This record gives sequence, structure tokens and C-alpha cells, in this order.
Amino acid sequence: MSTLNVERVGHFSGHGSDLALIHGWGIGKAVWQPVIEDLARRFRVHLLDLPGYGTPEQRMDKRSWPGQGPQAHEQTACGDVESSSPFDALTHLYSCDMPSFIDTAAALADTLPKGCILCGWSLGSQLAMQAAVLRPDHFSRLILVASTPRFTQADDWPHAQTPALLDAFEAAVGEDPGTTLKRFIALLNQGDTQARANVRTLAHGLSDSKLPDAATLIQGLGWLRDVDLRQQLAAIALPTLLIHGENDPLMPLPAAQWLKEQLPHAQLEIFAGAAHAPFLNDPERFARLFGDF
Repeated sequence: MSTLNVERVGHFSGHGSDLALIHGWGIGKAVWQPVIEDLARRFRVHLLDLPGYGTPEQRMDKRSWPGQGPQAHEQTACGDVESSSPFDALTHLYSCDMPSFIDTAAALADTLPKGCILCGWSLGSQLAMQAAVLRPDHFSRLILVASTPRFTQADDWPHAQTPALLDAFEAAVGEDPGTTLKRFIALLNQGDTQARANVRTLAHGLSDSKLPDAATLIQGLGWLRDVDLRQQLAAIALPTLLIHGENDPLMPLPAAQWLKEQLPHAQLEIFAGAAHAPFLNDPERFARLFGDF
């Protein structure tokens, strides 16, 4: 069994449901801070650290990462790779010592109690969908915030980003992770009516002690490049709440609208004037939707 680092807050008296929050790329669980107080009044909240995030001690203890136990290296072949871009070899080297997307999604079920409501933001929402596919009876509901089944464009998928965007971020991460994350915070808030306040909030959550390293960031970009969940969605029968910003610059709104049509028990709530972090644009409405759902 592989588990993830988790912090628990909220109702532990036997009342209230379990709610797990999965952060996205780059920022970590501090991204949820503006809504934790409201959510903790109603739920037992489980704040997860994805592999490579959390305190320096947690990031360094790779034995606790999914798929990184004593047998993991015996099952993983990390040979030479033929590079098709300047960063392929670096990405391959890092990924040899880090958990896979599938292993991390499976670890969510190992970490969280049965019947838990699973909520993911951005890349975290993709992990939540994958976890629901792998362990369909473990979770009770899904909440997908700023979600998409595929981040990169394809001939049959225009609601996404170009691979060139990931190439640019990969190169920047290799040179200066901290500055790159500040650029990312500005990008994800483009088009938000609360952009300046949102940027200040997220920037405050970043500090040298909390920053993931370049290996973790590049691994996450690799997941965003490669993951395509469209063919797996039919396996998700859970009641699902989709929360999406009207002006999301990273996961375009049509991606969420497509998800609503594909998931059999989904409802979509659109936050007018919000970008990629609707919980920052209107935290009160965001928490209220959780309670209603």
C-alpha cells in the first residue's frame, strides 16, 4: 500500500463527511487556504500533498511516495532515452526516481477513507478522475475544479493548450523554478475580475521552504503533456460537480462543458468573471456549493 502525506482539519466528532482536496501543479495545498475555514465547519477535510510537495522533510523522504517502496526500483526500467527535444533526457532522468500518474492516483484511495468526497483542482482534478476509474467503489462523489480530460491540443481536441506552452514552462523550470511559478500564478489569473488580489494570495503561499523542486515540476508537466482521460470517463458513475471559471485561460470552459455531457451524473457551475481559480474569485459561493452538493 502506498500513501500520500495528508493534513486533516475540521469535524472529527463523528459528524460530517470526509472531503479530500487535491492541489494542482506548482503551488501545493496552500492554494486551498482561502476556503479551508468554511469547508472545515461542515466536513472532515483531508489536505493532500502530492509527491514532491509539502515540507522539505516530506519532499526528501521518497520512501513514502507512491510506487517508491523497496520493490519499486526492481520493477522500473530506466535506461537510456533518445531525446526528441532538449528536455526529454532531463525529464526521463527525473521520472525514473518519481511516482507515475497511475501510482499517484491509486495512492489517493490508499490514503483516504472509504466514502470520501474527492475534490481536485486543475492537474489534481485529473488525478481525481483517474482515482475514480481505478477504485470506483471507494469514493462517494467527485468535485472537479478547473478540470479537463486532456490538457494538450490534438486533432480531435481543440479545447486545450499547445505543446509549445509546456515546452516553454519546462525550459523555464530548468533554469529558475521560483520565477517560473510566479509567472504561472500570473498566467492562471488572466481574465479574472479579482486577478490582482488572487495573485497576492497565491504569491503569499509560496516560500522557499514550500517550493517543489525542478524534478517535481517537470514530472507534473509531463503528466499534463501525456494524460488523456477521454476514453476512461464512461467508467465514472459517481455524482460529479464541475466548477469552472468563465474565463479560464488554461482549461478552457468548453472542456468542462464537454465533461458535463460525457459524465453520466454531472452538473456544471460556472463562475462568471473567474479564471483558473474560481475558489479565489468567490470563496463563499465555492464553499456553499460544496455544502449543497
